[in-house]
Amino acid sequence: MESVSITAGELLDALAAASAGKGPEAAHTVPEIAALSGISVRRVRDALKASALRDKLENRVREANAQIEALGGEKCELQPLIEWALKLGERMRPYVGDASEVLSHEVAKGRAVLFEGAQGTLLDIDHGTYPYVTSSNTVAGNAAVGAGIGPTAIDSVIGITKAYTTRVGNGPLPTELKDAVGDRLRSVGAEFGATTGRPRRCGWLDALVLRYAARVNGLSGLAMTKIDVLTGFEKILVAIAYKLPNGKTVSEFPSDPELLERAQPVYEELPGWKEPLGDQREYGELPENTRRYIERVEQLVGVETIAVSVGAERAETIVRKNPFRHP
Repeated sequence: MESVSITAGELLDALAAASAGKGPEAAHTVPEIAALSGISVRRVRDALKASALRDKLENRVREANAQIEALGGEKCELQPLIEWALKLGERMRPYVGDASEVLSHEVAKGRAVLFEGAQGTLLDIDHGTYPYVTSSNTVAGNAAVGAGIGPTAIDSVIGITKAYTTRVGNGPLPTELKDAVGDRLRSVGAEFGATTGRPRRCGWLDALVLRYAARVNGLSGLAMTKIDVLTGFEKILVAIAYKLPNGKTVSEFPSDPELLERAQPVYEELPGWKEPLGDQREYGELPENTRRYIERVEQLVGVETIAVSVGAERAETIVRKNPFRHP
């Protein structure tokens, strides 16, 4: 029997194509992805049982092959696909179980449990800038839903924010800088996609977005990264309001994405600093204007900054309050 294999690169390429609205293209390139797409990934344990897997795959492979054939691609055979999926299932077997049960027991023991979100608030399918969103909920509340624990088990939510604003791909970005300042933020901050290398759009910090994120996530603290990227600017701007097309000025993030697309930021100017930050390890050692910037953001957002990174290395993070120290 001919074996079916797929490299990590092919898998990433296919998933990236699907996320860009190019699912058929991914199917043409990697038939196995087309055949497996549409099968619920919630039931990982189905990949451990040949009979259940066959039942789920038979209809899906038939549908996928019709699409692949219409696109001129090579059809996928059922049996090699089942064998491939079962091999993957065996590799995953040690990690498959009832996450809700495991986590609830750990919480009951008083153990510290950390959930990490993968995408920004504005990519949330319900609370983000639809349609420029991902396919799921990315706000903090989904940690409880996805993990199968009650929301009261989560006692703090830390929001990660850069000292400026970035966005990948399309979608509204009121503070975007299409000039030398934006280019400088992108270059110094190495703002290029890790997988695709695509340049990120950059702009000044948007306090409205950050305050909105604090509200919908229930943030108890902020971790501000890349503050060192702002070193060398004589002045630093922070968006504190939007001027809408109707002439109205608003200080809260608008729920209408069409208004957001045409919103003009109203800026507050803060003094910059020239001192390098990489060697600082205590908050009090930071330049006065750096601390002034951080503390102004705290005031605008209404959330304290518990950590500040002054470089890319782990040691280059100033921790003002350790959120992981569990009693």
